[in-house]
Amino acid sequence: MTTADPSHISSRDNPLLKELRKLAHDPGAYRKAGRIWLEGDHLCRAARDRGMRAAIAVFTESAWPMARHEWAGAADKTVVVADALLADVSALESPAAMGFVLDLPTHPPIAPDAPTVVLDRLQDAGNVGSILRSAAAFGFAQVIALKGTAALWSPKVLRAGMGAHFGLRLVEGAGIEALDALTVTCIATSSHRGEWLHRTRLPHPCAWLMGHEGQGLSAALEARAGLQVRISQPGGEESLNVAAAAAICLHASASAAEG
Repeated sequence: MTTADPSHISSRDNPLLKELRKLAHDPGAYRKAGRIWLEGDHLCRAARDRGMRAAIAVFTESAWPMARHEWAGAADKTVVVADALLADVSALESPAAMGFVLDLPTHPPIAPDAPTVVLDRLQDAGNVGSILRSAAAFGFAQVIALKGTAALWSPKVLRAGMGAHFGLRLVEGAGIEALDALTVTCIATSSHRGEWLHRTRLPHPCAWLMGHEGQGLSAALEARAGLQVRISQPGGEESLNVAAAAAICLHASASAAEG
């Protein structure tokens, strides 16, 4: 058998399918397994384009005949399963026809001077994934998730991140003391105090501090900020969604750095 020749799975009780069900439905399962499950062409392509090699590529029987020309050799092992079996694994309303099993990336040390986003106990996976996308788009290559933040490599965060994970330096489960390693200025946002963002001379690189959806930043983290800013909201809303606020702040930083 060559690397392009797949093996076939026909039993729902196959150990790989059992593992995939856990990875697809349990947000923290990847930590114990040491592997992550990417479902769908987009995420698999994003990982491959960033130089990630899958441990296992999984395809439905109906998809494999066409997919083999592009994806053969993309993984150490290729597996083909009945369409219904892969649909049974999926947590999506419309199950995908392929997926990758990747070894969980190693936990990197904090880069002291990298443009950084710090996540403080964010709970919503969609918010976390959206912030990762904004960080990647605006050149903030390091994201530090403090303890209590939604699991960065969980299925929902992966889907919301849309492939941004593979272009970022991700540090998760960090204690606040880990931020001692940063040498860049930390910036906190507030709805009621600080300089107006659009009038502020932003340092670059810097570390933006983004807090819990309801409680905001912890007092201990806010005390680390060397700069406080607030976003103008002429429409009169009390506050912005944290992912929207992050996108505005990161774009402002990117714009200031360019000119």
